[in-house]
Amino acid sequence: MAEICTRKLIVEVCNAKNLMPKDGQGTASAYAIVDFDGQRRRTKTKFRDLNPQWDEKMEFLVHDKESMATEILEINLYNDKKTGKRSTFLGKVKLAGTTFVQSGSEALVYYPLEKRSVFSQIKGEIGLRVFYIDEDPPATEAAAEQKPEADPAGAKAPEEKPPEDPKPEDKTEEKAEEAKKEEEKPKEEEKPGPAENLKKEESPASALPPAEVDNPPLALSEDSKQIAKEKAENGKLAINDLELQSLSSDRSRSAYDLVDRMPFLYVRVVKAKQADADSKLPAYAKLVIGTHSVKTKTQSDNREWDQVFAFDKEGLNSTHLEVSIWTEEKKENDQIVENSLGTVSFDLREVPKRVPPDSPLAPQWYTLESEKTTGNDVMLAVWFGTQADEAFQEAWQSDSGGLVPETRAKVYLSPKLWYLRLTVIQTQDLQLGSGSEPKVRSPELYVKGQLGPQLFKTGRTSAWSSPSNSANPTWNEDLVFVAAEPFEPFLVVTVEDVTNGKPVGHARIHVPSIERRTDDRAEPKSRWFNMAGPDESKPYAGRIHVRVCLEGGYHVLDEAAHLTSDVRASAKQLAKAPIGLLEVGIRGATNLLPVKTKDGTRGTTDAYVVAKYGPKWVRTRTILDRFNPRWNEQYTWDVYDPCTILTIGVFDNGRYRRDEAGKPGRDVRVGKVRIRLSTLDTNRVYMNSYSLTVLHSGGAKKMGEVEIAVRFSCSSWLSLIQAYTNPMLPRMHYVRPLGPAQQDILRHTAMRIVTARLARSEPPLGQEVVQYMLDSDMHVWSMRRSKANWFRVVGCLSHAATLARWLDGIRTWAHPPTTVLVHVLLVAIVLCPHLVLPTVFMYAFLILVLRFRFRQRAPLNMDPRLSYVDVVGPDELDEEFDGFPTTRSPEVVRIRYDRLRALAGRAQTLLGDVAAQGERLEALFNWRDPRATGIFVMVCLFASFLFYAVPFKAFVLGSGFYYLRHPRFRDDMPSVPVNFFRRLPSLSDQIL
Repeated sequence: MAEICTRKLIVEVCNAKNLMPKDGQGTASAYAIVDFDGQRRRTKTKFRDLNPQWDEKMEFLVHDKESMATEILEINLYNDKKTGKRSTFLGKVKLAGTTFVQSGSEALVYYPLEKRSVFSQIKGEIGLRVFYIDEDPPATEAAAEQKPEADPAGAKAPEEKPPEDPKPEDKTEEKAEEAKKEEEKPKEEEKPGPAENLKKEESPASALPPAEVDNPPLALSEDSKQIAKEKAENGKLAINDLELQSLSSDRSRSAYDLVDRMPFLYVRVVKAKQADADSKLPAYAKLVIGTHSVKTKTQSDNREWDQVFAFDKEGLNSTHLEVSIWTEEKKENDQIVENSLGTVSFDLREVPKRVPPDSPLAPQWYTLESEKTTGNDVMLAVWFGTQADEAFQEAWQSDSGGLVPETRAKVYLSPKLWYLRLTVIQTQDLQLGSGSEPKVRSPELYVKGQLGPQLFKTGRTSAWSSPSNSANPTWNEDLVFVAAEPFEPFLVVTVEDVTNGKPVGHARIHVPSIERRTDDRAEPKSRWFNMAGPDESKPYAGRIHVRVCLEGGYHVLDEAAHLTSDVRASAKQLAKAPIGLLEVGIRGATNLLPVKTKDGTRGTTDAYVVAKYGPKWVRTRTILDRFNPRWNEQYTWDVYDPCTILTIGVFDNGRYRRDEAGKPGRDVRVGKVRIRLSTLDTNRVYMNSYSLTVLHSGGAKKMGEVEIAVRFSCSSWLSLIQAYTNPMLPRMHYVRPLGPAQQDILRHTAMRIVTARLARSEPPLGQEVVQYMLDSDMHVWSMRRSKANWFRVVGCLSHAATLARWLDGIRTWAHPPTTVLVHVLLVAIVLCPHLVLPTVFMYAFLILVLRFRFRQRAPLNMDPRLSYVDVVGPDELDEEFDGFPTTRSPEVVRIRYDRLRALAGRAQTLLGDVAAQGERLEALFNWRDPRATGIFVMVCLFASFLFYAVPFKAFVLGSGFYYLRHPRFRDDMPSVPVNFFRRLPSLSDQIL
């Protein structure tokens, strides 16, 4: 085993906080037991400390790198009792192998302690650093180190084994049979084992506190080692409760169950053999099916091509396939003459069919028929398959232009993003100006941080020059950047002088070596950096005191908050197991409109689909020159939060064609679909056609329909329901939130980083595609969006307006029987107030249950009516698509500005009216109108005596009857309280 153990898992048990007292004296003597892959380590015992500090590192061998992700790291905390009785359980933590990070990326993470059973009294948290190291030790040295380690482990086992595990066999059974662990453990804790009793009788000194030993390895039996070996071989069993990898793998075996099987004719041309072995002429293979003709690449030496060609069966116009081999001979006048070595023909009606998981069809030698030469052979294989064939992805495809890279199906990943927090504290010994430059009496300084193209500045501060020409200004400001892996090499911190506009000095901080943290419990250490001058003649310009760290506890938003598809924190240690699996089948599109011309004569569309969820982007192959393309491709994503959105966009491919200068074209948007996962029933297939509407400066245009199949699978309803109780974003967003303006700037910075990284892929995912999928222009002013949001507010308030109209109909006796029933209801509420809340919730329950059958059956798509794309004018749409800054003429800008001023004037009046109502209420208590306030004081005094004498139920009943009185007892004029309130003064008359 030593030869293959080239990876070590390092577990640093740092400390614990706020443990539960277990010794009967308000404290606890805690120690930790760490188990991993059949190996066990133990920390020292920290006596009488509810916040113990261990800072101990433990090493574990990883027997199999591939199955490390399926292993479980378990840490159990116990209270060590001096009396020799069994230890008391303090809590446990289980970590999946998927959260382990490589050395250099570790961070201190605090995990809440979990209960062992429902009735356990556990609280507190434990701080851990977990990472792994890859190394290649010599096999002989590794074996020599491992062998002597087993003997002392066996010798110290009776002393260092936790008291609750009297027998190694019992502990082995608990490790192997997880289902019986909770039932057997209380029984084993009640009686000590015979070996433990014998030890107590022979050595009374064992009641004393045990000696503190650094990470002693605890002994394991041979059965335990055998079980650990089987666990490493069958790692899938250990991860069933934590991850859905098994579910994902099962789905991959039955892939393409959401789409139709598309038949393809596969031809694999391997190599050719010529009768004349001395011939070295270049040769190629030519395939002909009716009007379809394609050539392989030309080979001159070995004549081995090993190319696969996939022909769409629906596009075939012949029942025969001809494969011929041609040689190229160069004459004296550089003229190339092609000679045929022969042809082999296949009847497509007799070609065999292959469906995975059948093994690939073995190629065979076929004799080429030729009138000129004989004895020439070609090795190839011909079969009918589907798009599920493993040869499809790398094959030459007839419906997507062959082997053009820009038309192939690809999967892209967004870069992993972090927030980088730079806290500028102060500077010292600044060299402000040289001897030749005049000294400024009170210079103003600021600090500028630059990470790649990102540039942020602190506020200005004054620094008084001392006689030694040095200054120590202080800022204590945070600058937050967005950093993407792989990181930019350096963060440049520069101190600049505002008075002369020149830098004082700069320092470079190596970004990959910056400390990482996952929460706010521990502040990163501050550091001093020497600053170099702006030129080489000034190597020292002072030093700067900063605190810098990579924030792994945040989720870096690269989408709009209401359209997010991923809410996980940046740090891998905070990763949680997925709660479900999202499967998307991109079936096809119908009735697409032409977006460009082909050969200047007719319209055409080369459509492909991009789907984004989380950091994973998928792109289907491009179907060339079809208005009803069929992709039938299926993809999967892990789901970590059900309240997220899947975005699917359809585009016309313009990048596979280049202009005369060699520059690729731009992809044209055809339409977009959004599907919210929380609206989907679990384990149900939704197969629907969604309308594709794209908005241009000329108006909205329906471009066709796309057919999508979606299935959201979930293995645990408990995890799904628990997700609704958790906060949307990680903990750091709430304990140390970023400001709205700062969050908006960082989100657009992250969008630009993602766009730039994906544009550098091969083949690139165009900038226009990424920006359209991320809705990067949501912050731009749009009259259409403003109207849509306003009517959304009106729609929400319409329910309150409907209730107000209903009450007005009751009080005006528009329907007398209903008004009488309301009187009866009022009497029941007054006499039995304890039934109000139960009745309200029961009515809500019944109404919601009755509305269940009228729920939306299919996922909703973007609504053009709700977006108000049909009620805006051409000028408003042109304004929405105008760039920033504007490129329109001054006259057009003036007209739009006047329109915006008119709209803002109405909003200004509305805000003034709302403010006036609050100011009138405030004036009532500030004696701004002495007479009005005096009247209100007398009314309050009279009301106090009245309510002392009149029961509250009688007052409510009388007020209700008065409100519901018959119209013949009403006056058309406003009531006295309304008149009194409207006469109160506001501050509107003091506005200039």
